[in-house]
Amino acid sequence: MPESARPGARLIAPAQVASALSLSVDEVIALVIDGQLRGTRVGVPAQWRVEEDSVTDYLDDRAEESRRMALWRESNAASFPELWGSGRVRNPD
Repeated sequence: MPESARPGARLIAPAQVASALSLSVDEVIALVIDGQLRGTRVGVPAQWRVEEDSVTDYLDDRAEESRRMALWRESNAASFPELWGSGRVRNPD
């Protein structure tokens, strides 16, 4: 669930986040509701706002996830001799 904004946090519109991340506004709001982005509803009528810092955190998380997945794929493609350091290397670079 979305949490209330931290004091002093810079809030930006979901449309700005959507533009920066090449997503739709609905996808940005779904990320807030899922807790992947920090945001809150402000004003009357209530409108969604996203903490600017959470966008950076989200991108960092996605980069780390991509890095780990690349390492996982690489480890799945490696032969045991490559991993253990002895024997014949099946697919040298």
